[in-house]
Amino acid sequence: MNKLTGRTIAALSAGALLLVAAAVAVVVTVAVRNAPDHDPEITAYAHGRSVTVPPYQYCDIRIVGEDQLDLSNCRGGESIDLEVPPGYPLQLSLPRSIADAPWLAQLVYALPNGDVVDRVISHNDYPDGALALTIDSRPLPELRLIGVELQLPVPAIDENGRETTVPHAAWSIRTA
Repeated sequence: MNKLTGRTIAALSAGALLLVAAAVAVVVTVAVRNAPDHDPEITAYAHGRSVTVPPYQYCDIRIVGEDQLDLSNCRGGESIDLEVPPGYPLQLSLPRSIADAPWLAQLVYALPNGDVVDRVISHNDYPDGALALTIDSRPLPELRLIGVELQLPVPAIDENGRETTVPHAAWSIRTA
């Protein structure tokens, strides 16, 4: 009868460990490949608090015909609340997939009398591929930021045959 030596035990242990590592690698590879696609999210930060903002609306883009887009596969979500006190900025962190796209954002401000003032900013207002945006909550003393909607527009033709854009994705944040 042979006795197991230290080298034999070490070799068997190393082989078993290698086999387990290979099995884990295969399981992880299959799980990642079969995982559902995840819609991009943005992160919003203000006055010491951050929130993850999933899409308010996200439509898959499918090309049909020569120049037509199908945006019928859409998922809806909710607007996210993040209080932005007067005088503090709202900061948005964008994933690369949004930062590199031709995004635009509608900033909604309220006047003291309740009237609403909209301001639109876009990727053109920032350096190419900017991953962070800082939005003033009070650009003027009488304006108070109450919401932001970031959109990814795509070209479209309206019912009158005019070229326009429509958002295929939007992220919504209520700030007041």
